[in-house]
Amino acid sequence: MTKQLPRSCVELLQRMVSFNTINRMEEGIHSVEHELAACLEQLALAWNLTALRLPIADPAFNLLITHQVDSTAPWLLFDSHLDTVDVQGMTIDPFGGELRNGKIFGRGACDTKGTGAAMLWALKSAIECQQISTNVAILFCIEEEYSKTGVKEFVHRQLPELDWHPAGVIVGEPTRMRLVSGHKGTVRWNIRTRGVAAHSSNPSQGKSAIRSMMHVIDAIEKHYTAELQISHPLVGKAQCSINIIRGGSVINVIPDLCEIWLDRRVVPGEDVDAILPAVESVLNKLRAEDPDLEVEQLSPRTDRTLSPELNQELSRRVGQVLEQSGLPSEPTGAPFGTDACQYESIGLQAVVLGPGDIAKAHSADEFIEVEQLENGVDIYGQLMTQPPGFWEE
Repeated sequence: MTKQLPRSCVELLQRMVSFNTINRMEEGIHSVEHELAACLEQLALAWNLTALRLPIADPAFNLLITHQVDSTAPWLLFDSHLDTVDVQGMTIDPFGGELRNGKIFGRGACDTKGTGAAMLWALKSAIECQQISTNVAILFCIEEEYSKTGVKEFVHRQLPELDWHPAGVIVGEPTRMRLVSGHKGTVRWNIRTRGVAAHSSNPSQGKSAIRSMMHVIDAIEKHYTAELQISHPLVGKAQCSINIIRGGSVINVIPDLCEIWLDRRVVPGEDVDAILPAVESVLNKLRAEDPDLEVEQLSPRTDRTLSPELNQELSRRVGQVLEQSGLPSEPTGAPFGTDACQYESIGLQAVVLGPGDIAKAHSADEFIEVEQLENGVDIYGQLMTQPPGFWEE
């Protein structure tokens, strides 16, 4: 390797932040994470760990780092994604990894390269101290921020081809080391209105799709979004928001197409199949009022919720470790989605736990506190060094 090995978890995270892994799936660009994954692969090999590339689409791959102590011992799987969101509007060097005032700054420092660095450093340290007695795997997966391609490929295709099955999954996201056993899911889709194009010198010859969309937005916000009442004690109230609008082509043409994109946050236990029909009933009322209205809903993209009822045993065990360290152990919920729901979809128990504050994720001055990072190393290390029976009892 051309670079010196990191001497601390802080240095490891700084190196990870230096890689540009902005998710660009919306632009049809894949595999932005492969250079960082290759770097982590080389570090793992230098630390006498096993590293396995799990190909998705050349050159994109998930990276699985493992340490097996005994063929009969249980496996504990840790998950952290490599991609980040855009850097537009950031007020700091997004790839500088600056250490200042007890904080490490940069895109992904909090969400969620910090969790990945803490997981890998905890495994390295546990092995060096000869304290580890559980088989440990760390999955560095791709494309979480947009499509969850990496974890979906892992749970449905790659994991079944391995010769082991995890007793539990710890998904790294910034929770300030609070145990998250439930979180919201998402339903995202777009609605399209159509009009008639005409020269703007004579608007009466056309029909503005944007004007039609104004009525659609007003109706959805008044008669759907404002009336949402369903909630969950851990994750709070269901939400819906319209976050993107696009319409028109050039300044002198009446627009014949307009689209909006909706983000619907779903709570555990909610029927996702009932969401679009409920919005359709609002649109039907508009159609009845204006027979010329042309509006349609397109197929949604859905991410599951994480249901606390399905991971109670794992939550109890992780909570014991947190309590022994003097940290809050009571499970809580999160309003955001994570990879954990994908593991739950195949019957695995999964929880979310990681250093950093979600309030700093995706922010203009994203950072993680060094103290939080060290707490992550400590707790992840304790989870890795529990006796085998702890995960099997």
